[in-house]
This record gives sequence, structure tokens and C-alpha cells, in this order.
Amino acid sequence: MNTLLLAADAPKSPVDDAINSWFDPIATFFGGIIFFPITLGPISFPFVVLWLIAAALIFTIYFGFIQARGFKVSLEVIRGKHSSKNDPGEITHFQALASALSGTVGLGNIAGVGVAIALGGPGATFWMIIAGLLGMCTKFVECTLGVKYREIDENGVVYGGPFKYLPIAFRKFSKPIAGLLTGIFAVSILIFGVVGGGMFQANQTFVQVRTATGGADGFLAGPAASLIFGIIFAGLVGLVILGGIRSIAHVTDKLVPAMGIFYVLSCLLVLAINFGQIPTAIGQIFDGAFAPQGVAGGIVGVMIIGFQRSAFSNEAGIGSAAIAHSAVKTRRPISEGFVALLEPFVDTVIVCTMTALTIIVANQPSYTNDLGQGEIGGVALASDAFSTVAGWYPVLLAIAVALFAFSTLITWAYYGERAWAYLFGKSKGAVTVFRVLVCVFVVIGCIASFSKIVEFADAALFLCAFINILGLYMLMPVVKKEMKKYLADRKAGTLMDPDTKDAVPVEEMV
Repeated sequence: MNTLLLAADAPKSPVDDAINSWFDPIATFFGGIIFFPITLGPISFPFVVLWLIAAALIFTIYFGFIQARGFKVSLEVIRGKHSSKNDPGEITHFQALASALSGTVGLGNIAGVGVAIALGGPGATFWMIIAGLLGMCTKFVECTLGVKYREIDENGVVYGGPFKYLPIAFRKFSKPIAGLLTGIFAVSILIFGVVGGGMFQANQTFVQVRTATGGADGFLAGPAASLIFGIIFAGLVGLVILGGIRSIAHVTDKLVPAMGIFYVLSCLLVLAINFGQIPTAIGQIFDGAFAPQGVAGGIVGVMIIGFQRSAFSNEAGIGSAAIAHSAVKTRRPISEGFVALLEPFVDTVIVCTMTALTIIVANQPSYTNDLGQGEIGGVALASDAFSTVAGWYPVLLAIAVALFAFSTLITWAYYGERAWAYLFGKSKGAVTVFRVLVCVFVVIGCIASFSKIVEFADAALFLCAFINILGLYMLMPVVKKEMKKYLADRKAGTLMDPDTKDAVPVEEMV
């Protein structure tokens, strides 16, 4: 996920400054509530981080470490071993995973990791991995529920995710309270989908491309260039999102693996060039996790930094990924839970770890407690690492960041669209209005930054975590019952329903 402050060289305008000034007290007040700080000695961290990590730990214990026990099952499901071409839904298990990953794998996996290392030292990497492993179980729970309570209309369009399971979870309170909490969740997702997932991603894409083409002295300098770029970029986005989740899935199931492989191979190239530093880097990660030097709060401080960056990267507990996973073709909701638990593993355990190792071995930076540059300093650490391959290699990093941003944008456009449908109806006209609105905000995002609105959108996103996790606690017995039945049927060899024994691999599905 890309919950990062706008880059320091983002385009500014008088309108931008005026809106930021007007919106500043609103964003500060709302953010102060959502990111309410907890102080332990010399360190301070948002309560939402504790909320997310505590939930991941509780779910992990309650489901008996299913992320470890069920890893083999996850790989079977994603290969289509227990799937049928006749299963209801819109997209395959692999496409659902790719679509959800496109919303989480992004700039946060690059800049966010750089910031974690700069603030917490190499040891923060260890705790990021631990948090990612725990978060796998949270994804398992929320995505199972997203499929179980979904609805499929007469045209085969799926409506699922938290908008369907939260009203059921909160019925114990009362129907009005259930409607209110789900409505707040939908509004929050909608705000982030348009602003954080649309305007912000477009802004970051333009900034990265402009930097790679000469910056302020390049041909993309000036307001006219940003407008033209924004219109072209919005056109590309429109071509994808106008086709709905099926169109998005067809793009992400190719784009996400391609950009993921490119990025990981780039990291491996840096590691190969600096091969002699790898044992030292691994030693620094483990030593720094338990004996951090110069990090405020000692072991607790570096642990919290790692947990925070992981929680802000993989979205486990936010509920957003359950929207994409709910469109999967399956008759067994728990099957998509097994697929979804792979998401934090790829996002945090693999991609974030590769970034961390690359930065540590290539830079061996002097880790301080104050970057002084905001999140852009994290990108700089990664860029410096890639420059050890060749002076021009950071340009490829800029291209990768642009692709990450594009994939995140189209996925969050879909999340926002589902929230819009919940609030304003499922008619074709209503959905089209939202898609046009996203494209308009893409253009605006390239022209102006509106940083305070983006900060407000970040707070809105994490408001979802409070509501969603509360719902997950209420429904986790339902998931456990489904899990036990699925694993028992798998052991007995009776997973396929009587009318769906014509199981075929994913790659053979139409």
C-alpha cells in the first residue's frame, strides 16, 4: 500500500496551497483521532498499529497457525487443483490474488522499507517479516468472509467484501448500528479510493516520470506538461477500469507478476554485485532486531517500527483486499481465504525483504533517527542501491514505481467503485459516474498535490481497520467451521461438490 506523504518536489499551485491551508485543521483533527499515539518511554506509535498487530496475533492463535499449516493447500488452490470451470464468480484464484496484490505492492514496499531501515536500523526488517507472517492469518479471515457473504446479480457481477459481511457481523448490536458502521466503512473506502488510490498515485507517477526525464529542466516541467500527462494517464486508467473487475484482472494478472519479477530480479542483481556483504547484512538484521544500537526505545522501538511499516504495507485487516477476492470463481469461500494468505507473504516477506537486503548490502548507510526528508528519503536509499549496478539503473526503478502506482490505482478504483455501489446503487449509470470521477481526479492529481487531503484519506483508510477487525472478531467462528470442513474434505478426497467433479487447472479455464 502507498500510504506515504507526497514527494517534496510534487507540483504546487496557488489553488493547491489554498486548499491545503483550508483543509489542514480538518486533516489534523481527524488524523489525531485515527492515529492516536501510544507512548512507551521514548517512543510513540499510532494505536491503529497495535490494533492491527494484536488482531493478527489473536487470529493466528485462534486458527492454529493456519498460515503455516495451510501453505501447501494455498499453493494447490491457486494452481486450480480443486477448481471447476463451472464455479460461480468472475475471475480465477490467481487473478483475484494478482488484483489484490496490485493494490498492496507499491511504493510502500520501496520507500516504506527505506524509512523503516533509516529509523529502526536493519533489525526493523526482522520485525517486518514477523508482522507479515502474522498478517497472513488476518487476510485468511477477511477474504473468506468476503466470498461467503457475497451476492452475484443476474449479469454475473459480484458484490462482496466488507459491505456484505459487516452488516451481518454487527446485527448483534442492532440493524441501524450495523448500517451506520458499514456506511462509515464504505465512505472511508470511497474517500481513499478516489484521493489516496487515484489522485495520489497519479501524482507519484508524474513526479517519478518527470524526475527520470530531467526533473525541472526536462520536457515535463511546467503546468501544461502535467495537464497533458494527466489526461493521457487518465485515458489509460479509463481503458482498464471501464471494463470492471474482469478487465482489471486481465491487466493485473500480467502486470503484477511482470513488475514483481522485474523488481525482484533487480534486487537480486544488486545482491549479486555486493555478494560479499550479504552475510554481514543478514547478521545486522538479526543483531539489530534484538540488540539495536542508537534506536529510540531499544528492542521495543525497533520492533514497533518494523510492525508499523508492515501494517502500512500489506493492508491486512483493512478489509479492502476482500473486495477483490470476493469476485473469485469458487463454491467454497474458505478456498479463497487460503489464496489470500499468500498476499502478505509476497508483499512483505518477499518484496519488502528483498528491498531491505538490497539497501543494506549496497549502501551500508549510517542509520539515523531522523531522515529529514520525509518518505522520499526511503526512495533515495533504494535508488542509491540500484545505482551500484549502473548509473542509469535508477531510471528503471522509476519505471517500476510508475507501474506499481498504476496497478495500485486501478485496483483502488475498483474498491472505491464497490463502495460507491453500496452507497448510491448498482445501476450502470451510477457506476459510470464514479469511473469518470476517478479519471477526473487522476488529472487533478498530476496538476496539484493537495497533501492535506491525502493525509485525510490515509486516516479514513485506517478508520476502516477499526470497523473491519471488530466485525472479523464476531464472525471468526464461522470461518473456523468452514476451515475445519474444508481440511477434512481435502483429507478425505471429497472437496469437489457432486455436480462439479470436472475440475480443471486455472490455466485451462476460459
